[in-house]
Amino acid sequence: MDSLTANPTALGLFSFGMTTLLLNLHNIGLFGFDLTIMAMGLCFGGVAQVIAGIMDFKRNSMFGATAFTAFGFFWISLIMIKIGVFETPVEDAALGAYLAIWGIMAFIMLLGTLKAGWSLKLVFITVVPLFFVLAAGTILGNPDIVKVAGVIGIICGSLAIYTAGGEILKEQYGKEIVPL
Repeated sequence: MDSLTANPTALGLFSFGMTTLLLNLHNIGLFGFDLTIMAMGLCFGGVAQVIAGIMDFKRNSMFGATAFTAFGFFWISLIMIKIGVFETPVEDAALGAYLAIWGIMAFIMLLGTLKAGWSLKLVFITVVPLFFVLAAGTILGNPDIVKVAGVIGIICGSLAIYTAGGEILKEQYGKEIVPL
């Protein structure tokens, strides 16, 4: 591993966690879907995670490279869908299938965390149902189910932020400061 290449885990987890938290505050009805969410999703959730993923490719971390790059492109594609980049109507069934497929990918990635610390496991343990509950709420057009997904997403995003912070502190102090 190249010692001159910083560990991108905190960047990837912060970008995933903060963007997930913001979108799911919207999903529980705290505020509307606006430019704030779109900009965060595209720039921080999308671009920053892709950068973290590319850095993990260089560090020979297949898990990190795959997780961060894939979820970065998830955010970019979701924002493209939400703003109607291609001026084509979005069907609830298609968007629900899109979310369910991401849930399948997240489940496979969850299996990759079984040897990781508890906080990373919990991020993936919560992101899997987040995708499936959001898919169900979208397909059924049921805002109450979307709100349940929002609660799961708030927990998931918060866990990712906690894990990112723990990784930063561990690197800065040379030891685990908060349980990971």
